[in-house]
Parts: sequence; C-alpha cells; structure tokens
Amino acid sequence: MVDKFPISVKVKDYRDARLKGLILRVTPAGVKSFYCEYARGKRVWLGRADAVGLSEARESARVILSEVYRGIDPIEARKPKREVPTFRAFLDGDYGLWARANQKAHKQNLNRLATAFKVLLDKRLDAITPLDVERWRGGEVERGLSLETINRDISSIKAAFNRAVEWELLGTNPLAKVKKSRTDDCPKVRYLSYDEEARLRAALDAREERRCAERDSANRWRSERGYELLPSLRQLAFTDHVKPLILLSINTGCRRGELFDLTWSNVDLDRRILTVTGATAKSRRTRHIPLNREAMFVLQGWRAQAESTDGLVFVNDAGQRFDRVNFSWRHLLKDAGITAFRWHDMRHHFASRLVMGGVDLNTVRELLGHSDYAMTLRYAHLAPEHKLKAVEVLVSTSPFAAAA
Repeated sequence: MVDKFPISVKVKDYRDARLKGLILRVTPAGVKSFYCEYARGKRVWLGRADAVGLSEARESARVILSEVYRGIDPIEARKPKREVPTFRAFLDGDYGLWARANQKAHKQNLNRLATAFKVLLDKRLDAITPLDVERWRGGEVERGLSLETINRDISSIKAAFNRAVEWELLGTNPLAKVKKSRTDDCPKVRYLSYDEEARLRAALDAREERRCAERDSANRWRSERGYELLPSLRQLAFTDHVKPLILLSINTGCRRGELFDLTWSNVDLDRRILTVTGATAKSRRTRHIPLNREAMFVLQGWRAQAESTDGLVFVNDAGQRFDRVNFSWRHLLKDAGITAFRWHDMRHHFASRLVMGGVDLNTVRELLGHSDYAMTLRYAHLAPEHKLKAVEVLVSTSPFAAAA
C-alpha cells in the first residue's frame, strides 16, 4: 500500500485516515518514512517505510499519543537519562570544576558544603529532601551554631542545587522551598573604639621597636665574634609586612585576600589610586580606592624598601603570595588587649569610621565594592543624624512647633 504513494519534486506528507497523527513523508529522493505528530510542529520519527510496516507504525504512534495524553513528552522521554550523582560526587565533580573556574573562594565554599552537610554527602541529589535539611538545621541549632552561619550554609547548598537544575541533572530544585531562619537584618558591626585603635597602633609600634632591638642585639653578638653584620632594621620604614598590611586595611577597607593579591601595577602613587581588579575582588568587579595620607605614606615607605617593584606588593620570605598572617595578628591583639576582633573587622572599621564621619552610604558602598546595597545598610545606624533630621520634619511642619 505504501508503495502506491507517488514521488514528487517536493517533500510531501500523507496523513493516515484511520489514526490521527500518523504521517507518511515522501521525499523527492524516493525515501518514505513514518512520523507521529503529537503536537503542532512536534514530530517523532518512527522509521523508514521499507523497514517498518503500516500496522507497526500505527501501533508505535498509538503508544506515543498515549504517552502525550499522560503528560509525557516523547522527545524528552527518548533522551538518554543521565545518572543522578551523590552530593559528594557532585561536589568533587561537575560542581567542583565549575566552582574552581567561577568562584574566588572556591576552596572555602566547597569545604564548607562538604563539612556542614556531611550527613548528606552519600545521598543522591534527587533523594535529598527539604525534611533532610530541616533535620540538619535542628541539629546545628542544638550544637549552638548561629542562625547567620546556618543561613549561609543553606544559601550555599540551594545555590549548588540550582546549578544541578541548570545542567539538567535534576528537573527541579528540591530545596527551593527551604527558607532561611529569621535573623536580625542589621547585626551589630564590630569596629574599633578610639581607645582600641590607639592600643592597636601602640602594639604595632612596640612590635616594630622590639624587632629593631632584636636585630641590634644580634648584630652586637655578631660584631663581638667578627661575623658579618645583618642590615639594620632602623633604616627601613617597616621591619616586615605586618604593620603596612594592617594600616592599609584600616585606610582602604580592602579584604585580606585583595591585599595579598595586590600588585604594584595596580598602585598609582602619582594619582593616589589603589585598584582592586575584578580578577582578585570577591564581587569580580574592579573598583578604585583613593589613597589618603597614611595609606600613601605606607605604600611609599614599603615601595622604597621593596626588593622588586614588579609583581606582588606583599610577598613572603620565599617570594610567594601570602596565604595567612594569623600568628602575628593574634599576638598583636593580645598585646593590645583587644578581644572578639577579626582581621576582616578592619573592613567594618573602615566603613564605620566613614559613616560616622558623614560620608554617604552609597560612597561607602562603592569603596567597599558591595554589589548589594543591603550589605552597606548595616552601617546606617552609625549615622543617626540623618534619622534625626527626618523626624525633625515633624516639628518644622507642625502648628505647635513654637510651643514645643
């Protein structure tokens, strides 16, 4: 029967009179094929007519149309299924590769996910449910973990699952409805009081003097024995990297990693501009920070004693990038009598002093490199005069103002 359909100069479709949706397509080359059209413009190829009979084609088409009636897309159903990985395999595999290419703090993020959600690592992504996360949250609260930390972990795992949906490992994000715990939207910002800052600076100066005195003592010992003397540290602006790093943090608001990655090519002492490039910034956006007098003094002094003005501004004894300054920092805080203050809090200190000095929040946001204005609003309470002016409007527009 199929052989009776003529060959024309154009592709021609013939529809089956008995089964709506079954089509025989005849091409000018004489190729005849069966298709099942299950929606406008959507067809599934059933096979060539010389290999598939009409009755077989009708049966295949009936099966496909039945699937469509049940809400199954036949094209999607015929795509090869990708095996859904465990959460551990996902972090070690596709997500880990993506994070290393797109996240500056990928090591910390991947480690946090693996550590925080250890109980979920061996479950398949599609087997992890909102209840699993709620049980995890309850356990973390009992352990005494702060709600802010728990919320950050929840945001991280939901973001990871969003990637799995994008890459079609999952149809939907099973954790999409998991909500973060309610917390104070304006947490207390830790910054140094004037007295604490004075003590920190005094501890820095004392550390510099102690290191100079130790070098002087070492040279006296060497001199008495006829050994070659070491260079005097008193001729230098700084004895090592600690003081300039801390003073720059206080005066620029740069993150520790941004200072570790800072190169001399991004320090313009003539124009008094320090540039944090998108490649090294957490936000991936380049920003330019003006250098005040103290920041200029620090960079000029450090540059004068630098062995090289190419490459990184701060390098360790091996000439490589720093990865930590924890030991010196802890000792300084102890000497200064300062508690509950992290290195990152110097960034808060920078922003807080600006706001208390009358600098508007948008300028502070630009200097900090915040992509989200909400991040900068945490400092708004430090400028109470703006709110005072707002409520004073009530007095100036009231007919009872004179009596008040």
